[in-house]
Amino acid sequence: MSDLETFRNETREWLDKNCPADMRDGAVSEATQCWGGRNWTFTSEGQKLWLERMAAKGWTVPTWPKEYGGAGLSKDETEILQAEMKAIGARKPHDNFGITMLGPALLKFGTHEQKLEHLPPIARGELRWCQGYSEPGAGSDLASLRTKAEDKGDHYIVNGQKIWTSYADKADWIFCLVRTDFDAAKHKGISFVLFDMATDGVTTKPIKLISGSSPFCETFFDDVRVEKSNLVHKPNKGWDVAKYLLTHERGMIGEVFGNMTGGRSLGEIAASEIGIDDMGRVDDPLLRAKLVQAEVDSLAFSTLLQSVSERAEAGESLGAVSSVLKYYGTEMNKRRHELLMEIGGSDELEWSEQNDDGQRSKDWLRTKGNSIEGGTSEVQLQIVAKHILQMPNA
Repeated sequence: MSDLETFRNETREWLDKNCPADMRDGAVSEATQCWGGRNWTFTSEGQKLWLERMAAKGWTVPTWPKEYGGAGLSKDETEILQAEMKAIGARKPHDNFGITMLGPALLKFGTHEQKLEHLPPIARGELRWCQGYSEPGAGSDLASLRTKAEDKGDHYIVNGQKIWTSYADKADWIFCLVRTDFDAAKHKGISFVLFDMATDGVTTKPIKLISGSSPFCETFFDDVRVEKSNLVHKPNKGWDVAKYLLTHERGMIGEVFGNMTGGRSLGEIAASEIGIDDMGRVDDPLLRAKLVQAEVDSLAFSTLLQSVSERAEAGESLGAVSSVLKYYGTEMNKRRHELLMEIGGSDELEWSEQNDDGQRSKDWLRTKGNSIEGGTSEVQLQIVAKHILQMPNA
C-alpha cells in the first residue's frame, strides 16, 4: 500500500469517527458558516467539536506549516482530505478572512514573530479578522486611499475611515491599508498594518442592505495607536502586500460563490418545487434549458478551479487569473439565485413564515453585491483584457 493510500484510509477513518452528525449535511451557505472569534456563539455542540477537532489536527489550514497551526500536508494529501470530507458531506470547520486572505499574505511577507503571533489563533478559530481596504473616496481606485498613519517613533497614530468593511462589527482584528507618505506616488506611500478592533478610537457602524441584513460596515479610526511591530513588510511597501492579498481574496470570492449550492442542485430543487413530467424531467421545458446551462457552467468552473489549484500548488502566482475566478464565480452565483427565484415564482417575493421569512429573496438581493465587493466586475474584465488577453489600449 502506498503512502497516499495509507493516508486516505487513515483520513477516512478519522473523519468517520470525529465528524459530528450535524456537520455532515454538505451545507455551504452564510447561515451554516462558522466564523469563530472571541465573540462567536456556536450553533450547536457539534459545530464546536468539529472546529476543535479539526484545529487540533491542523486540518483547518492543512497546507500551512505545523509551527503556524497547520498540518504541513502536501498537495496530494490536501486533495485527499478535501475529497474524503466531501464524500461524507462534511462542512468546512470554519471560515475566516484570516485563512483566505491574511494568512497567505503573512506567510509570504510576515516576520517569523508575526506568523507565530497571528497564524495559530487563526487556525484555531480564536480570532476573527476583517479587511480595511475600501474608503468612501477609494473603492475601485483603491490606491487613492487617504487613511493616514502618522509615524510616532515606535508606533503609528491612525486617522481615517473605511467603508464596506465586511463584519467589522463582529471582527476581533483588522488588516488595514494606511497612507504613510503623502508625497510619494499613490501606489508607493501605502503601508499594511494589523491592529485589534478593541483598540481605543476604533468604531464601526453597520450599513443596512436591500436584503435587510447588515454585513457591511463603516469603520472609523480616531487617533488609533498601532505598534510598529504590527507593520507587515516594509514602510510604504504595503501595495505589494495588498496586491498579493487581493489575488487570494478574488480567488476566494470566486470559489466560494461559484460553489455555493447549499447541498442540493438546482435541478433537485426545481423537481421538488415544480414537479416532474412523465419522463422524470422538470415539468417546464424553458426552465430545464436554463438549469442545464447552469450545470454546464458549474462544471466548467469546477474544472477551472482544479487547474488553478494545481498551478497554485506548483508555486505559480495566480495574478490576473484571480480576476477570472472572481468575475465568473460571482456572476454565476447571481444567475443561480435568479434561477432560484424563477423556480419559486412570485411567492418568493413575499417575506413571510410560509417561505422561511423570504430567505431566498434576501439571498437573491444579497448577490447584487457580489459584482461589487472585492473589485467590481467591470474592473475584473479590464484586468483580464489587459493582463491575460493583452488587448491594446485596455
